[in-house]
Amino acid sequence: MKKKGIIILLSFLIFIITILFNFPNIWIRNALCILSYLLVGWEVLRKAIKNIFKGELFDENFLMSIATIGAISIGSLQEAVSVMLFYQIGEFFQDYAVDKSKKSITDLMNIRPDYANLFKNKTIKKVSLEEVKKGDTLIIRAGEKIPVDGVVIEGSSTLDTKALTGEFLPKDVGVGSEVLSGCINLDGLLKIRVSKEFKESTVSKILDLVENASNKKSQSEKFITKFAKYYTPTVVTIALIMVTIIPFITKESFSIWLYRSLSFLVVSCPCALVISIPLSFFGGIGGASKMGILIKGSNYLEALSKVDTIIFDKTATLTQGIFKVQKVMPIAISKKELLHYASYAEVYSQHPIAYAVKEAYHEKIDESEIKSVKELPGYGIKANIGGHTVLAGNEKLLEDAKIPFEKCKDNATILYIAVDSEYKGCILVADEIKKDAKKSLQNLKKNKIKKIIMLTGDRKSVGEDVARNLKIDEVYTDLLPQDKVAKVESLLKEQKGKGKIAYVGDGINDAPALALSDVGIAMGGVGTDSAIEAADIVIMTDELKRIIHAINLSHKTMRIVTENIVFALFVKIVVLILAACGLSTMWEAVFADVGVSFIAVLNSLRSLNINQIDKH
Repeated sequence: MKKKGIIILLSFLIFIITILFNFPNIWIRNALCILSYLLVGWEVLRKAIKNIFKGELFDENFLMSIATIGAISIGSLQEAVSVMLFYQIGEFFQDYAVDKSKKSITDLMNIRPDYANLFKNKTIKKVSLEEVKKGDTLIIRAGEKIPVDGVVIEGSSTLDTKALTGEFLPKDVGVGSEVLSGCINLDGLLKIRVSKEFKESTVSKILDLVENASNKKSQSEKFITKFAKYYTPTVVTIALIMVTIIPFITKESFSIWLYRSLSFLVVSCPCALVISIPLSFFGGIGGASKMGILIKGSNYLEALSKVDTIIFDKTATLTQGIFKVQKVMPIAISKKELLHYASYAEVYSQHPIAYAVKEAYHEKIDESEIKSVKELPGYGIKANIGGHTVLAGNEKLLEDAKIPFEKCKDNATILYIAVDSEYKGCILVADEIKKDAKKSLQNLKKNKIKKIIMLTGDRKSVGEDVARNLKIDEVYTDLLPQDKVAKVESLLKEQKGKGKIAYVGDGINDAPALALSDVGIAMGGVGTDSAIEAADIVIMTDELKRIIHAINLSHKTMRIVTENIVFALFVKIVVLILAACGLSTMWEAVFADVGVSFIAVLNSLRSLNINQIDKH
């Protein structure tokens, strides 16, 4: 950039000399003009020739080269220099604006740690990230980035997590806390045990996601690429007709129509659209990442702007996902015995209900008593505990096993327990609605979302109670994982040809539905592999308001894209008509090309500004 700026400045000074000084010999002035032209235009001429041999004929370098060489051939030497000079000045500032936008995103995503402090044999050794293995122990000093995901085994500290989550409030961690790569240790000394190698760690997955986001093109970008492919050859053909046929029809001077056709060529370059449209989406994706929202491609950002129906999973999406045992209701055994069977059956389960039951048991589990455990998706668990066959799950599990029992009517998630084909009671587990859920759903309705739907595996009374509290339009309950997928497929068929459907889930049990919907949004995606893999958009925190921010950002980005397309096409069409009629010079033509491009690029950079979006 610096070298290019010096060349432009030198060329400009020489050009000014040719204007200010009245040289006695015209050849001196012409020689200085040629020198100024070659200084500022050599790179353009070189690229044009190089691209011709590559078969890339109709680009801005070719059009600018033909136009200025043509101007020189008809004696408009100073105008040729001024056109090339103005073009390069415009390109310089345009490149500066683009580089600035890319740098802001690069700085934002500069979360890759440079090294790790490996603690081994009571010594600390600085090693590369690739050398760190699962199970290793690392030391994290104050001010250092956490290199890989792990668990704190010694020490306590405060972490800066905003590069991952967009949250500016620091997070306190201590022994047993999970820590994610890319976070910065602000004060204390931490010793962590590695849970994931670098290539599988959160920071690596995020960097890969952001770097590859530009590969997934939006429909707008595809349209502009296709438009430029046909548009430029068309205007070049018109310019040839203007210079080869029209002079014979109108009986006007060949040089007049040559000048008009050259101006026509300068205007025709579609770089205002080709550069500014992808940059608008690039800025939108960068702006989203500032808020802790990762968007995998501009196609998903564009699709999000068309969403008018959102389907929500319930547990850990609309609710806290933190279950607590509310009531233990045994039959013919004690409460402790019922919790014993339930805890042993759920010992290997990662489901939130399992954690709640094990937490309520308060006893150490002797795994030697557990002979076998089989998970039955959508039903529960079948286990052999101390020689007894234990069933722990929903009412469908007992009905399928033909075990008589009395259904519980409380508005809670019910875990039914049967031992050796005999019903032994139930455990009531409840989950709380997220504090921001009601307000967030209300705000979604204000942001062009026509319908909100909830899908849940919970029984009807629980699901309808949550839906009523949150004023959700439709709720479907008692759904197995495959039922959720079938329901999403059904809703997609109903919606076909209308707006888009987004599915919001926690990224673990909802992976098939996330992948199936028009836009899959994973909540609380930090550290969740399936969230990053299955979803199109990952909300790095579990805040529902981030969905509103993402939707607002998508609308703003699409508005900027539309503005750029309308503005660029309007100016170009007007100046193309003026050039064809001989009512504009090459100065207006260059403005219609470089000037419009620069203005469009500056407008595109507005998509990086999140101040007007993060307002709810």
